[in-house]
Amino acid sequence: MISLPKLRKLALSFPGTTEEPHFEKISFRVNKKIFVTYDSKNNRACFKLSLSDQDLFSLYDETIVYAVPNKWGNYGWTFVELRTVRKNVLKSIIKAAYKQVAI
Repeated sequence: MISLPKLRKLALSFPGTTEEPHFEKISFRVNKKIFVTYDSKNNRACFKLSLSDQDLFSLYDETIVYAVPNKWGNYGWTFVELRTVRKNVLKSIIKAAYKQVAI
């Protein structure tokens, strides 16, 4: 299981990343743009991925990594269930999200 402290450590390891509130969630940003949010109520993170990365990571397990089930999913926003995702998979997802937003 990935906890908030582990997610925070991973997110803040990227250059220029800040942690800021986003409504009732925590967000991690680069260049003032969100690349991941954390929902403590559901222990779930939401990442900004390219559509091709979203498709690729969803192949891992669609019950763990999946498009947000509304129009935001069509823009690459992707839920990751932190209770069940493996740390190495999460590392790859967060790196892809950071690159998507930082560039």
